[in-house]
Amino acid sequence: MAQKFRERFKSDPTIIVSSPGRINLIGEHTDYNNGFVLPAAIDKTISLAVSQRDDDQLHFLAADFNDIHAGTYTDFRKSTKLWPDYINGVLQQLQERGFPLTGLNIAIGGDIPSGAGLSSSAALECSVVFAVNELLGYGLSKMDMVRIAQAAENHFVGVKCGIMDQFASMFGKKNHAILLDCRNLKYEYVPFDLHQYAILLLDTQVKHSLASGEYNIRREQCEMGVRALRKIYPQVESLRDANRAMIEYTLRDMVPDVVYNRCKYVVEENLRLQVGCEALRRNDLVGFGKKMYASHTGLSKLYEVSCPELDYLVELAREEHAIIGARMMGGGFGGCTINLIRKPYINEVVQRLGDAFANRFGQKPLSHICNLSDGTHVVSAG
Repeated sequence: MAQKFRERFKSDPTIIVSSPGRINLIGEHTDYNNGFVLPAAIDKTISLAVSQRDDDQLHFLAADFNDIHAGTYTDFRKSTKLWPDYINGVLQQLQERGFPLTGLNIAIGGDIPSGAGLSSSAALECSVVFAVNELLGYGLSKMDMVRIAQAAENHFVGVKCGIMDQFASMFGKKNHAILLDCRNLKYEYVPFDLHQYAILLLDTQVKHSLASGEYNIRREQCEMGVRALRKIYPQVESLRDANRAMIEYTLRDMVPDVVYNRCKYVVEENLRLQVGCEALRRNDLVGFGKKMYASHTGLSKLYEVSCPELDYLVELAREEHAIIGARMMGGGFGGCTINLIRKPYINEVVQRLGDAFANRFGQKPLSHICNLSDGTHVVSAG
């Protein structure tokens, strides 16, 4: 990035920051129900090099696209290219909070696979706020920066994401997952020492158009379940406050089956995640892997956010002795499966699964191996 920066701006960057993508090991669709998630930062990153200018200009270089963008901090405008919006959105949020800006030269690049659901956008936002905080000495805390990065995506980019992606990118810790309570943002690092295992992501390269509309429907169905439960249990403010007995013996007779199924999944997923964390604390990866398989069954059968491609990859994984856990990851209707696999068998398993998948769907899934890494940090400072 230093070299790309020098080629473009004819000077050295003042600071270079690295910010990771993220995976979510278990706990899907629990965030907006005030539940638990278990994300981790990974060793696929966005790197950002930056220095100040002596005018009001903002000049950006996307090294991977060999694309440039120019603007000014006195007039933030959305771009037709999208990638500058993640940078401008963060800068605008800083300005709105009263932090003085200067002109900036920024170069970005990285190796987070695009479209795989690994939150390259959150990594970019975190790298911007972290680098500018260091460069201009704002004194922001990590949590401040996470909230600014999320607000940039919500308000400038226009994506109503939760806080998990930015949180994982900023707070990641090598060889650990983050047990994050989405109700109060309390968090705990849980050891995730892979030893002879690796994390294998298989990207279906599929994105069904159902995703956004169906996501909103799931939220409404969960809220419907909460309203029904509150009539009997006024203390239930979200599905986080419900237990299995409430779902089985009260809710089941009060709502349509589809609403019961959605709520049953969320309550069970929160329990699965907590039991899974106990397994990790005992270094029982096989036990954790079983919870991943159970999570996928719930996502597919009860929450109905999977798709044939994802289901088939998990079905294939169950037949592989080298894979001890697998599930779909992310919002659903396409994207990746996440698999825990024994390292010596990676190549042959990827080949076998790829061939079987291609025979059914016409193309092989993309495969990515990743390790758990530290969160956003300074790589070098001049």
